Amino acid sequence: MEISKIPSPCFVLDEARFRNNLELIARVQREAGVQIILAFKGFAMWSTFPIVREYVHGATASSLHEARLCFEEMKTLAHTYAVAYLPREFGKVMAYSSHITFNSLTQYRRFRKKLEKAPHPISPGIRVNPGWSPVGTALYNPASPGSRLGEPVENFRGKLPEGIEGLHFHTLCESTSFDLEKTLGYFEDQFGKFLPGLQWVNFGGGHLMTREGYDVDHLIRTLRAFKSRWPHLHVILEPGSAFAWDTGVLVSTVLDIVKNKGVKTAILDVSFTAHMPDTLEMPYRPRVRGASAEPTKADKYQYRLGGVSCLSGDFMEEYAFEKPLKVGQKIVFEDMIHYTMVKTTTFNGVTHPGIAIWRKNGMLDVVRRFGYNDYKRRLS
Repeated sequence: MEISKIPSPCFVLDEARFRNNLELIARVQREAGVQIILAFKGFAMWSTFPIVREYVHGATASSLHEARLCFEEMKTLAHTYAVAYLPREFGKVMAYSSHITFNSLTQYRRFRKKLEKAPHPISPGIRVNPGWSPVGTALYNPASPGSRLGEPVENFRGKLPEGIEGLHFHTLCESTSFDLEKTLGYFEDQFGKFLPGLQWVNFGGGHLMTREGYDVDHLIRTLRAFKSRWPHLHVILEPGSAFAWDTGVLVSTVLDIVKNKGVKTAILDVSFTAHMPDTLEMPYRPRVRGASAEPTKADKYQYRLGGVSCLSGDFMEEYAFEKPLKVGQKIVFEDMIHYTMVKTTTFNGVTHPGIAIWRKNGMLDVVRRFGYNDYKRRLS
C-alpha cells in the first residue's frame, strides 16, 4: 500500500492479502470435506462479500441484523445463533435463516412451535458447552465456570429434545488445530451418544488457520478423522478472524505531542477505546509499522500513543521509533480489520475512520466515509 495516498483516519483492507486467506480457507474446506462459513461477529465488511462468495458460501449471524445482512449482501440464508432471541424479532430471524441454533433448551422449547410456521424449512440446533477451552482471558472464555453460553451435558438428562438436528459448540479464540483436536475429545466424550441421530455439527469459530505457523495439514487431518468416525454428519466451521487476519491496517495521523514528567504522548486522530477496543479489552499491544512495542532504555525516541477521546486510559504505553515523531506524520496500525470495524463506536463523537480497499491493481477504493449524521442517528 502507498500510505501517502490513504486519507486519515481510515481502515484499509488489502485485497491481495484477503484473497490469499480465502484461498487457504477454500483449500481446507475442499480437502477436509467440510463447510466453512464467515462469522460476521469477526468480519462484516459487506463491500467485500462479492469476493468472499468466490471462495465460500454461507455466513453465521448472531442477531437479526446480521442475519438480514447475510440475506441481503451474502445472498444466502444465515446459520443463526443468538444467546437469546427476542420474541418480537423471531419471525424475521426465521425469514433470513436456514439454520437456527438455540443457546438453551428453554429457548428451543419456547420457539419450537414457531419453527413449524417458518416460510421455508429451518434446521434447529442446540449450542452445547464441553466445559473446556484453551482461552486464558476470562472475558473471551466461553467455557468458564458457570458460563451462560451453551448447555452442559448434564442438562440433557441423557437425551436430545425431539426435533433437534444439530449441535453447535464454540470454545476457541485465535486457537490452533491442536486445541480443536483436544476440544473434540471433550465434545465426543460427553455428546457422542447424540451424534448418530443428528444431521450436522458446527465447530464454531476461533480456528485461526490463516495465521503464520498454523498447522493447516493437521487441521485437515483432524477434520477428516472426525468425519471418518461420523460420516453421516455435515461438519461446519465458522471462523471470523481467519478470513481477515493480517489483511489490512488502520491509518492514523499525529495531531499533537504532549509532554508530562518525562513522558511524551503522540495524540492521534483515532481512539483505542472507540476504534480498537480489543487493545484495551483483551488486552494486547497492536503492531505499529516502523516501531517497536518493546522499547529498551537505549531507544532514544519513545512515545506513548494516545487516542483522541477524553477517556484517560485511551492510550498505549511507549513504543520506540527510529526518528522523532512529528505533527502530521502518519502512524500505521497493522492487522486492524478483524474484530475492529465490527466493534467500533462513536464515543465522544470522535470522527469514525473511513473504510477502504486497496485493490489488486494498486488503486485505492474508499467505500465508506463517516460524518456527523452517522453519529447523530445513533442517538435521539
